[in-house]
Amino acid sequence: MLDLTNFYIDGKWVSPVKSNSSIVTSPADEAEVARISLGSSIDVDLAVDAARHAFNNFSQSSVDERIELLQKLLDIYLERYEEMAQAISLEMGAPIVFSRSNQAACGSGHLRSAIDALKDYSFDQPMKSGHVYREPIGVCGLITPWNWPINQIACKVAPALATGCTVVLKASELAPLSSHLFAEMIDQAGYSAGVFNLVDGLGQEVGAAISSHPGIDMVSFTGSTEAGVAVSRAASETVKRVCLELGGKSPNIILDHSNFKKAVEDGVNSCFRNTGQSCNAPTRMLVPSSRYEEAIEIAKDYASNITVGNPQSSETDIGPLVSEMHFHRVQNYIKIGIEEGARVVFGGPGKPNGMEEGYYTKPTLFADLDQSMRIVQEEIFGPVLCLQSFDTIEDVVSMANDSPFGLAAYVSGSSEDAHAIAHKLRAGMIGINGDSQGFDCPFGGYKQSGNGREWGEFGFEDYLEIKTIAG
Repeated sequence: MLDLTNFYIDGKWVSPVKSNSSIVTSPADEAEVARISLGSSIDVDLAVDAARHAFNNFSQSSVDERIELLQKLLDIYLERYEEMAQAISLEMGAPIVFSRSNQAACGSGHLRSAIDALKDYSFDQPMKSGHVYREPIGVCGLITPWNWPINQIACKVAPALATGCTVVLKASELAPLSSHLFAEMIDQAGYSAGVFNLVDGLGQEVGAAISSHPGIDMVSFTGSTEAGVAVSRAASETVKRVCLELGGKSPNIILDHSNFKKAVEDGVNSCFRNTGQSCNAPTRMLVPSSRYEEAIEIAKDYASNITVGNPQSSETDIGPLVSEMHFHRVQNYIKIGIEEGARVVFGGPGKPNGMEEGYYTKPTLFADLDQSMRIVQEEIFGPVLCLQSFDTIEDVVSMANDSPFGLAAYVSGSSEDAHAIAHKLRAGMIGINGDSQGFDCPFGGYKQSGNGREWGEFGFEDYLEIKTIAG
């Protein structure tokens, strides 16, 4: 079992002020894989003090110096890439093939994107009556989730370091292996003491301490909408900047076109990948009424060929859910769907046959849905897909927008029709005909999906203050 009980504060691995350990279990077989410490507000105080002290010098570093450090970090990340892929697969159950090709790839992708953006980014702008400067905001508190662990760490840490800020990171206590490995890489790259700090702990303790801390200038949080509201409330007393990337219930509109079958199959695959544990997953599939039953059969046939299994097997498509608590949450939503009168066309309650150990769930397809049903309106965060039908374009746009969320949406059809619909959707990111955005495009959403944007040069803005000097 790995011993990860120390925190990384002021350039050193240090013991927590108070001993309070917690066991990390593998969601694949429920085995104990690591021991971490659950920190306190006192540990956060120490990390913030270190970050504030380091900010004085690091904020004055040149762009070339910051590019050099980020490049060293990227080189080290690539050297230890397999370690990161294995850590993510172990801690949150991502199939190892997917962990290598997608999960771990996000870390290097965001580092490269930050380097590229920094090379061309302008931190000053002459105006008619003065000069506008963009300066690092200060100490940044970063609170990240377990579902895409290094993705969310890198897409916050990279722009913070690129713009000259210092960092206090609290990663998820469910998936701490990747954050500790990343802290080792930061240390190996040669960042000055205090520039990056890592404190493990619970959201109610360490997350709340970061959000409310007067020594922290901004908080960037990724997680549930409910938790994002709590972060905002805790931060309000100090009037710090709060950036939120929250939940989603993304519609996938499939028009009647020649690639209909492939679009349905791709939609099922996209919904179920990462075991449905993605905030931008296309969890609502909307198809023309004339092809509704056909779409159900296509989806059912495709789902029947998906392999649920051990994350370490190269044959596995879907691994376990992250924890026992989350398993019960997803199971409860499946039961709610049945109670609401939805038709289960594939999957349903319980674990797959022969998979009693681990937090595995059956990928599930629901049909015959009403727009008001909870499984249509609420984020389930598991491999559960809702199939709905529509009659007109006006109807489908209205259905797609009928959600408290607005993170992402997807449209398949002729390019002209798909783009016309895309401009009517109240979501921050629209994928058309299977295309997905790169790390240079902004990630974030409308409504209760959050505020601010991450990734690439757009991700820099939340970490910068704007100063005008006239004269």
